[in-house]
Amino acid sequence: MNVSRTARVPVRKLGRGASVSSLLDALAIEEPLEIRAAWKDDRGVESDRAIAVTMRTPGNDGELAAGFLVSEGILTAREQVSGIDEGGNVVRVDLAPGVRVDLGAIERHVYVSSSCGVCGKSSIDSVRTRGAFAPAVAPTIVDPRVVHEMPEVLRRAQSVFEETGGLHAAGLFDASGHLVAAREDVGRHNAVDKLVGASLLRGALPLYNHVLVLSGRTSFELVQKAAMAGIDVVVSVGAPSSLAVELAREGGMTLLGFVRDGRFNVYTGGERIVGITDG
Repeated sequence: MNVSRTARVPVRKLGRGASVSSLLDALAIEEPLEIRAAWKDDRGVESDRAIAVTMRTPGNDGELAAGFLVSEGILTAREQVSGIDEGGNVVRVDLAPGVRVDLGAIERHVYVSSSCGVCGKSSIDSVRTRGAFAPAVAPTIVDPRVVHEMPEVLRRAQSVFEETGGLHAAGLFDASGHLVAAREDVGRHNAVDKLVGASLLRGALPLYNHVLVLSGRTSFELVQKAAMAGIDVVVSVGAPSSLAVELAREGGMTLLGFVRDGRFNVYTGGERIVGITDG
């Protein structure tokens, strides 16, 4: 299904010498998406509930919804999804029998995610207790030369950014630097959910021995989403937040920032980077 991800709007452009020209400017579309889940409880009672509403760039909505439910600890495997129904700005994930939904926990976490002031140690403990995947037996090892190459590879995969300049991107790489998948969205968290959801739907979770590459800064929420998907290395061209670093350290993850211009900072987990002996 073809989905419009850009819109053209008339603008007046002021150039040097006070010259004025009229043209159409390409902008990334931003629209609300209601994420719903449908399931049956142990007594066979059916429920169909709105789980969240997010502002997103249309496209890959089923992946976005599935990835969001992975982040919330509801889904861990493809067989837990019996179907996905997309229509307009609503997507419903039909859960397979036996999948449990703790609405109270979801509502509390969605509130916390949207209110950074209440994030803290309790949020980190929540990620640890809700995580479904044990640490990888063989940790991901990445060569610094590969780290330097990843952001540019991701940049070349950003088709809508190339047209609009207004989208975040997330890329999933293997440890050798091969781009497995890339997604774009006006929301950086949505781009990651789309990647994780795509991985779930192809039966690829947990994402051991993979690297998540981000086109901007790294927040607590993005590290949380990586952790919930089993990713142990996060790379970003921007800065991490203090809580993102704390969560990465608590979770035994590798977090790299400012990966650009032939350099990068190692915030946690340096043992996964060739040539670095401490974290």
